[in-house]
Amino acid sequence: MEVLIKSPCSASVIIQYGIKNWPIWESGVNKFSWYYKEKEICLIIEGEARIKTEEGKIYIIKSGDLVEFPEGLSCEWQINKKIKKHYRLSN
Repeated sequence: MEVLIKSPCSASVIIQYGIKNWPIWESGVNKFSWYYKEKEICLIIEGEARIKTEEGKIYIIKSGDLVEFPEGLSCEWQINKKIKKHYRLSN
């Protein structure tokens, strides 16, 4: 499973999808496992994290990135700098 990253996310995309109206999630430096029951699209507002999938693929996400996590993905989050993101879940 692939994590898709668009870097940097353009202002026109942010406006087009109304991203600034999406809920916000944030976390300090942390490490945890996560399973995506549904697709998530998020815009990283600040911070940086390392995502490692069960297949061993590693992704670095940072401020300005638009990230899509597919439904069914199992991964480990390593938050290196306090992270804050707008997010939307969908099937």
